[in-house]
Order: sequence, then C-alpha cells, then structure tokens
Amino acid sequence: MRIATHEPLIKSRTDSQKTIFLVTCTFFLWGMSYGLLDVLNKHFQESMNINKAQSGLLQLSYFSAYFVIALPAAVFNNRYGYKKGLIAGLSLFAAGALLFIPSLREGSFNYFISALFILACGLGFLEATANPYITQLGSQHQSEKRLNLAQSFCGLGTIVGPLIGGALFFRIGGHASAQSQHDTVMQVYIWISVFVVLLAAFIARTEMPEAVKSAENESEKTASLLGNGRFVGGVLAQFFYVAAQVGIGAFFINYATENHTGLSTKDGAWLLSVAMMLFMAGRFVGTYAIAHLPSQRLLAGYALANIVLSIIVIFSAGKISIIALMGLFFFMSIMYPTIFSLAIKDAGAKTKQAGSILTMAVSGGAVYPYLMGYIADRHNIAYAYTLPLASFVVIFLYGLHLEKNKALRPILATAQ
Repeated sequence: MRIATHEPLIKSRTDSQKTIFLVTCTFFLWGMSYGLLDVLNKHFQESMNINKAQSGLLQLSYFSAYFVIALPAAVFNNRYGYKKGLIAGLSLFAAGALLFIPSLREGSFNYFISALFILACGLGFLEATANPYITQLGSQHQSEKRLNLAQSFCGLGTIVGPLIGGALFFRIGGHASAQSQHDTVMQVYIWISVFVVLLAAFIARTEMPEAVKSAENESEKTASLLGNGRFVGGVLAQFFYVAAQVGIGAFFINYATENHTGLSTKDGAWLLSVAMMLFMAGRFVGTYAIAHLPSQRLLAGYALANIVLSIIVIFSAGKISIIALMGLFFFMSIMYPTIFSLAIKDAGAKTKQAGSILTMAVSGGAVYPYLMGYIADRHNIAYAYTLPLASFVVIFLYGLHLEKNKALRPILATAQ
C-alpha cells in the first residue's frame, strides 16, 4: 500500500510570497466582515427596534451560508482549482455587499438578511478555498504555524471592522432617522465591494500555483473521512468553537453596556475593537508558541484558560467581568486555525473535501446567537454565556484527546 505524499506547491520564493500575500488578503476580508457583523447586531437592535433574539438572526443567516456553500465550493475547487475558487468567493462577496443597497433602501430586515446570506456564501467559499490552500503552500510540518500566521490578519480585520462600525454606524446619534443610519451602512459596504472587486481582478491576473495531486491507491480513494478520529473530533470541536466565538462577539456590546453603568453603545463598540486587538495579539503569540509546543497541548491550555474566564463572566459583574470577557478573545485566537490544521493534517488526497467539511462546521456560528439572545431576553445576558463555556469544555477535551492518543497523530510521509 502506497502512502499518500504531498509535494510543495511553490516553485520559487517569489511565487510563494506573492501567493501567500494574496491569499492572506482574503483572510483580512472575512475578519473585517465578521467584525462589522457584531456591530450590525447592535445597530439593528436600535435602528429597527428588534430584540436580541431577532438580531441573532443576522448570525443565523451569515453562518448557515457556510453550511450551504462549503460542499459546492469543494466540488468547484476540485474541478477548477484554488485560484478560481478565490475569484468565485470574492465575486459572491461583492454581489452580496451591493445587494445591501436595495435592502436598506427598503428598510427591510428580511431583505437585508437575504443579502447578508449571499455575502456570507462568498465568505464561506473563500474559507473553503483559502484555509486548505494556505496549509499546502509549503512544508506540511509547518502547516499550523502558517495557517495561524495567515489567520492573524483575519484578526486584524476583526479589529478594523468594529472600529469602522463604531465610528460610522453610531456617529449620527440615536435621534437620527433609521434611513439616515442605513445610508451610512450602505456607504461602508459599497467601498468594501469596490476593494473586493479590485482584489479579484488582481488575483485573476496573477500566476498562482495549483495543488499537486497526491499519490494514493484505490482503497485510500474510497476511505471515509468518518474513520479518521482526528478529523471527526476536529469537526465537532470546530463547530462548537465557532458557535462560541460568534455568540461571544454578537452580544459583547450588550454585555458591556449592561454590566457597566454609563457605558454607551459606541463605547461598547470600541471595547469590542480592543478585544479584537487581544484576539490578533493572541494569534501572533500563538504562532510563536506553536513553534515550541505541541499544537494540541497549546489548544487544550488555551481552552482551559477560557473555561476559567467564562465562569468569571457568568458569575461576576462590573469591570472584572468585562475584562474577563475581553480576555476570552485572546485565548480564542489560535483555536480556529489550530483545530483546522490538526483535523486536516492527514487527510491526504481528501484535503479539499476535508477542508470543505470543516468549513461547514463554521455553521456552528448560526446556532448560539439566537439561543443566547433568547436566554438574554428572558433572564440575564450573563447566563447566556454558559453556552460558550460548554464549547470550551468540548475543545479542551479534543486537545486532551489528541495529546493522550498518539495513534491519532499524522503518519503521512511528506516530500520536502
């Protein structure tokens, strides 16, 4: 039986730098889009007078798109390659952003949800393409480090998003008409769509390497990913991680303003941006730490830290609870790329399919915001954070499982 092998995709250092730079730009885009989403959550509560559970439908629409688009993206990438996959994802993203114009002109929350779904399909397509692609742009032994570094720029985007939203979406004050507030949102997304179209055009004109086919025998071709314990556990961990991250971010501003007297919505948006700075810092720290510690051990340690911080968020109040809430972002930072890399590491010829299924797991973000909003509307916003607490327990157990079970570690030979 032949073991699947991977060959480096990059034939020159110049190709490597240009390709990684362009792919990393897409990471920044979906980070910024996600950062804006959390501010939009609070924006629509105020401009359309909807409750927390209803505002959670934003995340439901956004992250359910990942579930819908992931497998079609895998089929597309297998047939046309990663480069065209990036262009397709950017095109959907731009189309969704431009559809914000008629939906907000109509002042219809339902129309906006539909436009957001299309935009998110573009982001899901990008993630199903860029995440596995970046893991293959070099040595497989460095895949976790490389993906964490690229995801650090996603973290930068999540900082920029709340800064833009906080500065623009709430600047005209609560007495302005809903349409005036919607006009500001439209302007932001028009400029984003312009940037996305330009990036797609630049990628289209750039030579980018394609994945080299893995060598495998027929039995490996038909082998089910369901038999891969590392992968199945990774999908579950990823589902619960994204659910936690999205739920924490969606109601961050609500939690901050309700637990600190005199804190305005705009102040809450700025604090969210600071939390995202911690998130990005955690990514850079994690990229360094992964070079010195086993990835699964670091993942378990970060999850344990967030278990403790979540307990503080639930049972404390005032400044200490907000500090703990912000601290969650630092320790969430490495989770998505690390789980992704650990789960996909020995997928062999099924790397694109595995990457798409892991992208489907991002649909976990559709679940918690509505549930947390439902709990917050009927009880207290702090109680809603018991759901992220449960997620961090799942992630801790996954990291611990990989650490204790040496047999789940990758055995693939890689050509360097």
